[in-house]
Amino acid sequence: MAGTTAAWAPDILGEPFEQLTLPLGVSGEHGDLVATLVRSIPHPLAIPFAPLRDVDVLYVHGWSDYFFQRDLARFWTQRGARFYALDLRRYGRSLREGQSPGYIDSLEDYDVDIEAALQAMGHHPAATGKGRRAHGVLKPDRLGARNGRRLVLMGHSTGGLTLTLWADRHRGRADALVLNSPWLELQLGPLGRQALAPLVDMRARLDPRGTQPAVDFGFYSRAQSEIGTLPDGEQRAVWRPDRGFPTAPGWLSAVMAGHRRVAAGVDVGCPALVLLSKASTAPLSWRPSMTSTDSVLVVDDIARAATRIGGLVTISRIRGAIHDVFLSRDRARTAAYDALDRWVSGYVVPD
Repeated sequence: MAGTTAAWAPDILGEPFEQLTLPLGVSGEHGDLVATLVRSIPHPLAIPFAPLRDVDVLYVHGWSDYFFQRDLARFWTQRGARFYALDLRRYGRSLREGQSPGYIDSLEDYDVDIEAALQAMGHHPAATGKGRRAHGVLKPDRLGARNGRRLVLMGHSTGGLTLTLWADRHRGRADALVLNSPWLELQLGPLGRQALAPLVDMRARLDPRGTQPAVDFGFYSRAQSEIGTLPDGEQRAVWRPDRGFPTAPGWLSAVMAGHRRVAAGVDVGCPALVLLSKASTAPLSWRPSMTSTDSVLVVDDIARAATRIGGLVTISRIRGAIHDVFLSRDRARTAAYDALDRWVSGYVVPD
C-alpha cells in the first residue's frame, strides 16, 4: 500500500510552496517509483472568511510536464482553498535517473499516485460523506463533508484525461472538476483513432517501450518562449524538454484506450468546467498563430468529446489562448481566469 514516509520540504518554486515525496509501493525499471505532492496553503489569518476555506484543490499536469504555475496556485489560495499539485511517477520532481520519462501502459495505474496524494491531503476513500446537491451545485453539509473539506480536481491535457477517467471510476469523491485543454480525443479525430488503434495496440503488445516517430517539433515550447511563459530553472530541460518526451507504443495505447472510454461516454459525477482555446493550428511548421491558438490539440474535437464526460459540463472557449490557457498572452490569460472565477462562484462557492 502506498504511503508517506518523508516530511514536507521546501520546493523548488520557493515559498510558500512545499513538496512531499510519496512512495507508491510499486517497483519500476530502476527501483521503487514515487510521486511528488506540492502544496501551497493560505495564510491562517486569511482563511476564516474566505469563500473556499473548506476546499482542497488537486492539480495534475500534462504530458512532458510538471507543476510550475505559481499564479494558478495563487488563484485558489487567495480564495481560501488549499492548493496541491501532483507530479506523477516518472515526471518532474518524481523522475529518477534511468527511468523512461512519462511512461505508463495503463492510465488506471495512476490511481495509486492519486490515492497517495489524496491520503496525504486527508481525503480517505472510507470517508464517503457528501454535501447535498441542488440544481447540480454542491451545497456543503458541514456535518457530512469528508473531513469537513470538499475536493476540486484540476487537470491539464493528459492530466485532464487521467482525472476525467479517475472521477468516473471513483464517482462521488470529487465535488468539482476543472479541465484545462484536456486530451479527450486523438488529434486524428474519432475515425483516425479507430483506424490507428489496431496497429498501436499490436505494437504495444509486441514492443511496448519501442521507439516511435517524433510527434513534437518544439513549436509549443517556442510559442511559450515568445509569450514569456516558458518555465525557468535548470530542471526544465529534463522535466519539460522543448520537443517533449519520446513516446512509446505502450503509452500511446494507454492514452487511446482512455479516448475510447470517453467516446463511449463517462460520468464524472460532479459539475465540470472545460477551458479551451477558440482555435487550433496544425503543428506541421512554425506559424506566428501558434502564440494565440492551441498547437497541440484539435480543440473542436475536444469540445465535442467534452459533452460526453458528464451531465453538467460547462465549455468555455478562450480567444487567443494557447494549449495551456493559463500560460497564454495577458488578454487571453485574464479571460481564462475570469471564466474560472465565474464558474467557481456559481458551482463551488456556497450560497
